[in-house]
Amino acid sequence: MGFCHYLVLLCFLVFLPTGKPDLVSEKAALLAFQASVGRYVRWNQSSPTPCSWQGVQCSNNTITELRLPGSYLSGVIPMGIFGNLTNLRTLSLRLNSLSGQLPSDLAVCTQLRNIYLQNNNFSGAIPDSIFGLNNLVRLDLSQNNFSGEISPKFNNLTRLGTLYLQYNQLTGSIPDLSQLQSLDLFNVSYNHLNGSIPSSLRNKNASAFIGNSLCGGPLLACSGEASPPTSSSGGSSGNNNLSGGAIAGIVIGSVVGVLLILLILFFLCRRKSNGKTGSVDTAPAKQGAEVEIQGEKRESGSLNSAGGGGGGGAAAAAAAAATTAATTTAVAASNRGVNSSGSKKLIFFGNAARVFDLEDLLRASAEVLGKGTFGTAYKAVLDMGTVMAVKRLKDVAISEKEFKEKIEVVGSMDHENLVPLRAYYYSKEEKLLVYDFMLNGSLSALLHGNRGSGRTPLNWETRSGIALGAARGIEYLHGRGPKISHGNIKSSNILLTKSYEACVSDFGLASLVGATSTANRVAGYRAPEVTDAHKVSQKADIYSFGVLLLELLTGKPPTHTLTNEDGVDLPRWVQSVIREEWTSEVFDPELLRYQNVEEEMVQLLQLATDCCAQYPDKRPSMTEVTRRIEELRRSSVSQGQDPQLDMVELDDGSSRQTN
Repeated sequence: MGFCHYLVLLCFLVFLPTGKPDLVSEKAALLAFQASVGRYVRWNQSSPTPCSWQGVQCSNNTITELRLPGSYLSGVIPMGIFGNLTNLRTLSLRLNSLSGQLPSDLAVCTQLRNIYLQNNNFSGAIPDSIFGLNNLVRLDLSQNNFSGEISPKFNNLTRLGTLYLQYNQLTGSIPDLSQLQSLDLFNVSYNHLNGSIPSSLRNKNASAFIGNSLCGGPLLACSGEASPPTSSSGGSSGNNNLSGGAIAGIVIGSVVGVLLILLILFFLCRRKSNGKTGSVDTAPAKQGAEVEIQGEKRESGSLNSAGGGGGGGAAAAAAAAATTAATTTAVAASNRGVNSSGSKKLIFFGNAARVFDLEDLLRASAEVLGKGTFGTAYKAVLDMGTVMAVKRLKDVAISEKEFKEKIEVVGSMDHENLVPLRAYYYSKEEKLLVYDFMLNGSLSALLHGNRGSGRTPLNWETRSGIALGAARGIEYLHGRGPKISHGNIKSSNILLTKSYEACVSDFGLASLVGATSTANRVAGYRAPEVTDAHKVSQKADIYSFGVLLLELLTGKPPTHTLTNEDGVDLPRWVQSVIREEWTSEVFDPELLRYQNVEEEMVQLLQLATDCCAQYPDKRPSMTEVTRRIEELRRSSVSQGQDPQLDMVELDDGSSRQTN
């Protein structure tokens, strides 16, 4: 949009009456917003209504929600925008690069209940326009550059339940906020505040006040502040002299009290790290349509509080990460946006949508997906229902600089058959990787998870399609350079989408972890020439892929431990069966029910044995492997595979096979 067009829109908005907004004026306001700060927001200007635009929600022909978190917004929001969006109930512009002061016409949006502006660069004093929004329930201005004092006018917002002001440049003392009877979540940590914490806020966690020069309440007592009253027999005169024993008792009691407080603070930082300090981005629970990405309160079973059933491991990962974020120095806080060691932010790759942050993950409900070679994977369900997979790395044995260099390479890899790495978090204590969640889990679970009578068998078309998808993903990796290899190919690292497309996971991680982890790789997939777990190669990958093909064909898991428990040496077993000319005995009985595919199964078996050749130079390249699988699948289609038991997708995203 040209500059002149933008000026015309802005002038039109400034002089437009704001008493009765309609979709025409609201659309004009949004277009002016897009022109000024939202150049990357994709809104169709020719659309007759803005209600179908990204991040826009309407009710009764008026805009009630504007949600553009992580949308690469930048610049100063001009006057005249909010003055024509007066029916807004939720405004979410978090995780952007907006700057300058908040426009004063925000004051006319008196229906606002939720404002989420955290993780921007807003500056100046918190404007008086905020204090007239009497319907406000949640206000998050954290991680900006707001300055000046905290106004006692916050008491006007009597419905306020959440007030987050942490990581700003606020000064002065905290006013008495006793009028905020509904205030549940409160945080002013890491500002430049001083003085005594008001009595109305002394029931809050200590971590809500750290990073300032505050005292009293959950923190250490202020200098000269009276100790808590104790019972006395006299107590009528302040001139009574204390005995030596009384003085000694007071001193000892004070020392013990200080030690207890320090112990509590240490425990909070290490174990809880204030689950309530995070950015909160929700709307009221009574209408499901108003739920934002983040939740109002921590849920039981969240990453920050999960326990039992593996949740404790998730809690440990999240709590340690939160501790690092919460204890960032004031210097780091003043340089937010710089992703250095101890950064409190996730670091996203490329054009990954930044619609969540570290604190979202900490509050997410957690479920352990599995413990693998490189760490533990968790299913994290964010409050709006978005599901991500979070891997907590273990035994990372390289420096931070080297870690970031290597993980940047992993994050740059983009292929439809690779599980995309969306973001990572690095601190001394924790290294977290965030991936897309694959709905149908791993190939290993699908093949071996349920072999009982209620099992849904995998047909040939699905298995060969999985083989092709995995081959294409590995071929892409090998195409990035002769020294690029996966290093840990196995069925549990082949994940499946909703439509059973194969995606390769854990690529690039072998070079990040120490010898302890790499030595624990599944022996059944390891090429015979690999004696040093760190020295992997593309030819070793091809051997592992050959074992994977045998696993698909036989339905048997390979050796899972050196003691040969719960598995077999698949290449050796297959060779022995073939030598006895009992080829049909090799295949999974589930595959033998299909007609007209035996030839393709034998071709894939031959390819698998070629991949598992004893000598690396006898193994085909991944390009040849992919080509051969494509050819046999084309042959299968041309001959017409038996249509029985084809995979169909159900409304709930699960699948079954039909007769």
